Amino acid sequence: MVWWSAHAPVEIGGVPLHGLVARAAAAYPERTALVDGASGAAVTYAGLTARIDTIAGWLAGSGFGRGDTVALWLPNVPPFAAFALAAMSLGGTVAPLNPALTFEEAAAQLGPSANTVVVTTPALARTAAGLRGVTRCVVVGEATALPGTVTLADVLAWAGPRPGPVEVADDAVAALFGSSGTTGLPKAVELTHANLVAVCRQLTGSIGIDDADVTLAVAPFFHILGFTAELMAPLSAGATVVTQHRFEPMAFADLLRGHRVTYLAVPPPVAAVLARHPACTGLDTIRLVAVGGAAFAAGRQRELAARLPGAVVGQGYGLTETSGAISIPTRKEGSAPGTVGRLIAGTELRVVDPTTGADLAADTDGELWVRGPQVMAGYRGNPEATAAMVDPDGWLRTGDLGHVTPDGDIVIVDRLKDLIKVNAMQVSPAELEALLVTHPAIADAAVVGRDDERTGQRPVAVVVARSGARVDPDEVIAWAGARIAPYKRLAGVHVVDALPRTPSGKLLRRLLDAGG
Repeated sequence: MVWWSAHAPVEIGGVPLHGLVARAAAAYPERTALVDGASGAAVTYAGLTARIDTIAGWLAGSGFGRGDTVALWLPNVPPFAAFALAAMSLGGTVAPLNPALTFEEAAAQLGPSANTVVVTTPALARTAAGLRGVTRCVVVGEATALPGTVTLADVLAWAGPRPGPVEVADDAVAALFGSSGTTGLPKAVELTHANLVAVCRQLTGSIGIDDADVTLAVAPFFHILGFTAELMAPLSAGATVVTQHRFEPMAFADLLRGHRVTYLAVPPPVAAVLARHPACTGLDTIRLVAVGGAAFAAGRQRELAARLPGAVVGQGYGLTETSGAISIPTRKEGSAPGTVGRLIAGTELRVVDPTTGADLAADTDGELWVRGPQVMAGYRGNPEATAAMVDPDGWLRTGDLGHVTPDGDIVIVDRLKDLIKVNAMQVSPAELEALLVTHPAIADAAVVGRDDERTGQRPVAVVVARSGARVDPDEVIAWAGARIAPYKRLAGVHVVDALPRTPSGKLLRRLLDAGG
């Protein structure tokens, strides 16, 4: 059985990503495009266009052109957008990098490149300048005496010629993202202009983003959620993007109020702050909160909805390999708690038996396969991994186990590779984790499998205590055991200070020890 999106299909291609934003800039030149949350400095769409043109001129004058790379090793700051769009306007590729990456990890994501311009912070400048293939290093922030670097002010002072129009094909690679690496080794995901334009149109259509919206970008731009749902989609609609370069709850609440934010796309840790922090009250301008990037328990979604009675709250679902979007909450209805919404425009979905490959019906768990214009071009330099992920007909194997309800809502059960086998019966870590975080002493939880001679595996919990609370492992085992089938019973509970997670909140199970 194939499920189709109920939304009207979006136009495919026809304009590159920078061209899509340029259309919004032409329609709303005096509208504020970007605001630096820390300083309050703002730029209009007309000002953003001028900055893009200036940066493109500087890049071209530095020898940058089609096929070259701009690496953005930055937190969330407005220059990120201008450099990204300028590089794309010259036919270049953008590689957003996590500021927490090591030199080796950054080099692996970039791969071989004859001409890379890296834009980074003073703290990373020396490391960035040493990356293979880097020809210029731009420092955003205070001036640095490091040889071979220039400042953002130097670039914006460019008075040389501006390049003429460069034709960019729909299938040209616009961005290179690192996969999260939650299972296996990280891979470099190639997203084309057609992919990113499609996802911008899908998001703005389904969510209803327009030029009256204001969003606060807290999910990092190096993550696909931040790049598409918080930056490029809003800019393509003429909305205002306020950046927060380092998340801090009090500053977050102040920015929400001060800029009268209407729309948020946030990872679960930020959603939890929004639901529980005492500073996050009275936020009556927010109309939609879309939670994505990792699982968000149904109970916590209800808690957030209760905190924001004037807003619609929902979850979305996507992978870096799908440009960040498969399903989405709508502006009018959000999504049903416990689900990740419904298929985004132009997208098809199948639920496939992982063993037989047979298509499954509604309410039956299987691997989710998706197809749509947002599906990646492939993994850079890794055709074997690409073929293993996307079949010849364009169906992408998500690796996620789930089902579709009769109403069309998508439910994610777990990662197929994470399922724990107890006497040949499948135990979902995500199910147990969702239960454990409802315990009054537990703030966060992860469940992994531990080898067992008798049963094959047993589930073990790794938990974080709530502030001021004490976790009694035996009590938690008994408490959970009263609420689950016997074969799901925990074999142990270990208390830690924090769980390893990606910036989007996705759990890094490979870093957990089943022995505690």
